[in-house]
Amino acid sequence: MEPYDTISSSWEQSMKLGLISSAWLGTPISTAQGIQLTKDLGFDSIDIFADPLDISPQELRIIHETCSACQLPVISTVCCALGIADFNGPVRRFHIERAKRFLDLCFALRAKNLLLVAGEYIWNREVIAPPDQWSWAVEGVRELGVYANELGLEIALELEPFPLSIVNTIDKMDRFLDEVAQPQVKANVDISHLALAHDPPEKIAKLAGRVAHVHLSDCNGVVHGDLPPGRGIVNFPPYLKALADANFAGTVSIELEYSPEPAKIVDWVREAYQSSSSMMDALGIRS
Repeated sequence: MEPYDTISSSWEQSMKLGLISSAWLGTPISTAQGIQLTKDLGFDSIDIFADPLDISPQELRIIHETCSACQLPVISTVCCALGIADFNGPVRRFHIERAKRFLDLCFALRAKNLLLVAGEYIWNREVIAPPDQWSWAVEGVRELGVYANELGLEIALELEPFPLSIVNTIDKMDRFLDEVAQPQVKANVDISHLALAHDPPEKIAKLAGRVAHVHLSDCNGVVHGDLPPGRGIVNFPPYLKALADANFAGTVSIELEYSPEPAKIVDWVREAYQSSSSMMDALGIRS
């Protein structure tokens, strides 16, 4: 990894450091405990991973009241709408309407954006014409963008690095956002995903002014990892500098899911916080 002190820190963009609440899923930590620990460990904000079609009113109140009591702002809610490009119209309609409920949840929690995963091509791109699936995804996200605008929210579309993902490179993200043509629909940049997609930091410039949210996790360079930064091979500083140069001044949220040792999840999250915080402080980009 390139030493931090060789990276210019002359830019003026500043960022916050958050955590996605999915880090606590499948562990002994309850919803309220997870929110409190997120604050206690030093994070600036939290993203909420919860399905509005499944969450109970009691759980929603716990999230709202605990975040308020901890003075921990919610930045994003997370939605995987994998059927938004399905070849069946009713399936697409369901996923669009479900995503709107995520936007409602986002609004209710006073968050800033909906993190949206738009899905993948089916059947190895061999049965249903890929341009049709692309167009259905564009149409669905455009409709969601209109609804987000009505609520004063943004959509952060995640770049997924997998071969069949609809948006899996910066070039495709650039084209997708252009075709959606809704200013409130922007990109989520997951730095480890860019590394897996072999997109270099300088390509982030294509998304200047159109990045709503950032994810931070590490990987081994071959498969998706969601590891604490420092446990893999990702060279984060050049990507963070490129984001600052692209006028990003939002939240960088650590994504940790499916810890190999759920009983030690607090240590896992603490490690991720410390390595990320130290890196951002050394670069002079955390406000």
